[in-house]
Amino acid sequence: MYSYEDRIRAVELYVTFGKRAAATVLQLGYPTTRALKRWHEEYQQRHDLPAGYVRSKPKYSPEQKAMAVAHYLNHGRCLALTRRALGYQGK
Repeated sequence: MYSYEDRIRAVELYVTFGKRAAATVLQLGYPTTRALKRWHEEYQQRHDLPAGYVRSKPKYSPEQKAMAVAHYLNHGRCLALTRRALGYQGK
């Protein structure tokens, strides 16, 4: 995760470099080119970046995760079998 100041610095340098993401990442050492472009799009739309990150809701509850691990360990350590038995999606 990058601070607000780091993200703003990256977006400003990206614009200064003529929207060349690879050059910006090479200069700063962060972020990925995809993240930089996403930050720039958001900056253009809102004229600012959000101060923090919003975490998405976890896909599985801690109980579901514990049950999956227990099944995996007790049934031959087979991931495919565990996914099918518990009805989880693919890899």
